[in-house]
Amino acid sequence: MCPPVTLKSLFDWLFPQRRNQMCKKQIWRHRRNTETLSIKQQGLCFKTRTNAEVIIFFIHLNFIRLNFNMFVTDIRKEFYDVVVNQRVALFVSPDIDALCACKVLQALFHCDQVQYTLVPVAGWQDLGTAFMEHKEQYQYFVLINCGANVDLLETLQPEEDSVFFICDTHRPVDVVNVYNDTQIKLLIKQDDDLGVPSYDDIFRDDEEDEEGDGDDSGNESDGSAEPSGKRRRYDEDALERRIERQRARREWEARRREILFDYEQYEFHGTSAALVMFELAWVMSKDTKDMLWWSVIGVTDQWVHDKIPHMKYVTDIATLQRHVSRHNHRNEDEENSLSIDCMRITFEYDLRLVLYQHWSLYESICNSCYTSCSFKLWSINGQKKLQEFLADMGLPLKQVRQKFNSMDMSIKENLREVIEESANKFSMKDIRVQTFAVNFGFKNRFLASDVVHAAAALLENVEKDEMPTDNFIKALDCLSRSNLERLHLGIDLAKKKLKAIQQTVASCICTNLILSQGPFLYCHLLEGTPDVKLFSKPLALTLLCKYLLKAFICSVSTCGQQKSGMKEVICCDVSEFVSSHMKLLSHKNLKAKHVKHMAVLMCVCLLDEEQTL
Repeated sequence: MCPPVTLKSLFDWLFPQRRNQMCKKQIWRHRRNTETLSIKQQGLCFKTRTNAEVIIFFIHLNFIRLNFNMFVTDIRKEFYDVVVNQRVALFVSPDIDALCACKVLQALFHCDQVQYTLVPVAGWQDLGTAFMEHKEQYQYFVLINCGANVDLLETLQPEEDSVFFICDTHRPVDVVNVYNDTQIKLLIKQDDDLGVPSYDDIFRDDEEDEEGDGDDSGNESDGSAEPSGKRRRYDEDALERRIERQRARREWEARRREILFDYEQYEFHGTSAALVMFELAWVMSKDTKDMLWWSVIGVTDQWVHDKIPHMKYVTDIATLQRHVSRHNHRNEDEENSLSIDCMRITFEYDLRLVLYQHWSLYESICNSCYTSCSFKLWSINGQKKLQEFLADMGLPLKQVRQKFNSMDMSIKENLREVIEESANKFSMKDIRVQTFAVNFGFKNRFLASDVVHAAAALLENVEKDEMPTDNFIKALDCLSRSNLERLHLGIDLAKKKLKAIQQTVASCICTNLILSQGPFLYCHLLEGTPDVKLFSKPLALTLLCKYLLKAFICSVSTCGQQKSGMKEVICCDVSEFVSSHMKLLSHKNLKAKHVKHMAVLMCVCLLDEEQTL
């Protein structure tokens, strides 16, 4: 008869040198109740079974160390079914993708009458404050586009019964959040290339090293009664073993630092949070056209702000296209499909011209980053090139300069084909892009990028002295089809923001405000600069920085300078910049030497030509 096998001994056998002291205690505390109950239900008695039978039983329970991480695989069972009967605190980051994910989750909560509290959080300070205010009333917290890339338990210091569900697009995910088993649940798609290091490479069991050191010291003291020569040899052997362990530990720590540096070196974005939430609604057969449209806006937001590469955008668009076809086919025979307040989403190839359907074609070309940088509109030659482009299209200036809705129908019908044909002659072969459009009734038609710009303008509105929470609610409301007036207001604000960005870029290029500091380019906008207050907001500053970098690359490309590897650091001397946005300064790759020449640094955005850091 073999000796009795306990659950703890099996855990130590299955996970040799697998957990550090903190994680091991958390894992054992969590597994002790759940797995023991399953064993009793199966009628397994450890005292009458062999080790092989017990091991096979645990493998049958999928208690395998290779699957030991907290990525939620079944989002319905492991997330929604858990919170559906609970009170939930919903922490949402102020970006458009997070707003869309919040709208989808709100619609699901309304269907099942889930009680929740919505709290916008603009930074780590706001997140900590919001958690301190709600930790006594709530056990379950849902974080949208925040919390994944830091050690959340160390940052918030929650109680042991608090559970965090994190749906965040920011990468890389903190390794402690990945391997935490009790309180962190990651709502992240597994098909994203996360590249998380294995547990053995980044965590080490310190208990064995301490026990080994204690054994060596104890053996040395116990050997005092032996002959001096033998004791000397024994002491030398113990000392060599200790030195060898210390050397192995230093090598492991050096390898760990290198692995973590490679893993955390660059920041990027994963699958849209709105798309993840929509797939949850789809799994539960509760998806609607409104939810689908919000997920489209979330994916488009990532493309507009260059958070994801083009191939990732095309892949997500293809996924959404299948859902759009399904919804259109399902509702094509319904009577309300022809009503005045109907909603229809269409997939189409459209132009990379911002808000051109709500603006004049001329203004849209002048204020779009793609066309402005292609023509170099900040120069006289660029203006002449634009006139040649309009002449090549054969469009009258009177038609081009008036609102799109007022143009002749004969011109609007073939406008896309005419612009694409002329754009190819002027080396703008990528002027066409895959996107979605929505029709609300017979009158209102919007592209997904139009809604992104409008919601971002409302979210970062600086024209009125309002609280950030008020702007957050307005941006959230403009996503609903019942608030089209607010959406049109956001479009008007977006036009002003785009004009301000274009004028600032032209001024910086023409006055040589972009300076080179080693591998970095930086530009310092003083407080007296026009519209500088607008750039105290992160989304507007990000658009300005990307626009400025692309414009600078286009302006120096003819001079034979190197275009790749350039990074942009832009700082704004703005007193209205809130302290919560200073989290951008804490990026581990942004060293002090990169900004030492700047006197007053209120906001920093570090960008690469192909990747946002």
